[in-house]
Amino acid sequence: MLDQLLQWDKDTFIYLNSLGIENHDVFWSTITNFSTWIPLFILFVVLVFRAYPKKEAFWALGTILLTLVVVAVLTGITKELVARLRPSNTEEINTLIRILKSPTGYSFFSGHASSSFSITTSVFLFLRDKWKWTWLFYIWPLLFALSRIYVGVHYPLDLIVGALVGILFAILFYRLYHKVGRAK
Repeated sequence: MLDQLLQWDKDTFIYLNSLGIENHDVFWSTITNFSTWIPLFILFVVLVFRAYPKKEAFWALGTILLTLVVVAVLTGITKELVARLRPSNTEEINTLIRILKSPTGYSFFSGHASSSFSITTSVFLFLRDKWKWTWLFYIWPLLFALSRIYVGVHYPLDLIVGALVGILFAILFYRLYHKVGRAK
């Protein structure tokens, strides 16, 4: 069963990666860089401060940051334990795929997916009652995660598991924030 799942993952990756068009390389290479999204992070901070009194806004942002740190640490530990080679570093397929980035670390699970989905879900949970359009923030982690297939460094399962981890930890820390008590 696991072998079938991994084969599907590899085949799906090769198919999706092969859809890449050279004219779009700059776009996807830009999308995949974390620094490209700094203006969005600034917007998140501004919106949290507009939605909450100053002290509570700091607590909310602290919760989001704590969630991100925990997810990043868990991602790093998992990558070392699982030690799954990135598609770009897998000899069996690296001649069949388009490679735009060549990180040397392991693949499972995606730190781009886990971090972006944890931030977005946290921000969504804190702001969903304040603004109806906060669901649009999910465009960022979707593009961010998909860019990892395009540039040749993550399999679909890396992204799916990363997204789920990010979402689940965001929900957990949001609930803890409300259960433990927040500053008012």
